[in-house]
Amino acid sequence: MPPPAAHIHAIGTAVPSHDIHRAFVDWASARLRDRRESLLFRRMDQRSGIAARWSVLPATADGGSPVADGGFYAVDPLPPTSARMDIYADAAPALALQAIRGLADQVALDGITHLVVASCTGFMAPGLDQVLAARLGLAADVERTLVGFMGCYAAVVALRTAHHIVRSEPAARVLVVTVELSTLHLQPADTLEPLLAMLQFGDGAAAALVTAEPGGFAIDRPFAATLPDTADLIRWAIGDTGFAMHLSGEVPGHINRALADPRFRARLLPHGADMIDAWAVHAGGRSILDAVEQALALPPEALAESRGVLRRYGNMSSATLMFVLADLLDRPTARTGLAVAFGPGLAADGFRFLRA
Repeated sequence: MPPPAAHIHAIGTAVPSHDIHRAFVDWASARLRDRRESLLFRRMDQRSGIAARWSVLPATADGGSPVADGGFYAVDPLPPTSARMDIYADAAPALALQAIRGLADQVALDGITHLVVASCTGFMAPGLDQVLAARLGLAADVERTLVGFMGCYAAVVALRTAHHIVRSEPAARVLVVTVELSTLHLQPADTLEPLLAMLQFGDGAAAALVTAEPGGFAIDRPFAATLPDTADLIRWAIGDTGFAMHLSGEVPGHINRALADPRFRARLLPHGADMIDAWAVHAGGRSILDAVEQALALPPEALAESRGVLRRYGNMSSATLMFVLADLLDRPTARTGLAVAFGPGLAADGFRFLRA
């Protein structure tokens, strides 16, 4: 008898209340000394497909952003990593619990046997998994897994872990949580490429219930692939002033070429793209979504959910794909889907999903 399928029953999502996107654009464009680069940055912002990004960092007393006078980043040098991790230790569990409450509004969360948590924007000990388990009042013997520092594709890894747990233990009830606080890592850059990378990222959290009981989306055929000669294209470096992101402008081109390669494409789509009516593509940026759409010859509406998440929230690293899946769960016509996310490596991880 084959093992049971693992099902994503529902997904709760949460973002902070402080929109920092426009304030960042003004701050960043002013740092570019070359007027042509400053104008280019603003044009890239207009083309980014991002309307808002949300931050756990509070507004100043007079309503200003974190880079305004009195804000967290209104110091020279910028705050040390230790100060940023202090905020992470308080804000990451709070935002994750907000997402879990959104999940609990949709499905019962009693009897959780396993907790899988993914985050790459902070560290703490006891770990985020332990803190969440304690605050949720989970049983002392709940099995915990912490997926750390894997970046944007970590949601796939977390859900794939839940998939394997449920297939080996059919009675398991797995709570999967992703939480990222990317806005804790503003860097003192004054050149175009790092500022464009920071333009993408915002804060967010998501939570899903995965069990063997039919419902929602069944996880099917997980896959993982690393693109050759791409290790330097996406990097996080832990420095004295937070985590510095390097996001090369070459990433979309590599994704496009990989998806055009018949061997690579066969791993993702063994039965072809025509069988897919729901695309959960990590909204890592407009150019990445454009590369996927072009390489797979998808119609413009195919990535509507991914583009909608990008517009409303920006790139929330590992939480982003969960937001896209949440939107697809709300669309009854989404029946046979493909989830895929890209991250450091350059890696592409994903799975097929089927409406139960």
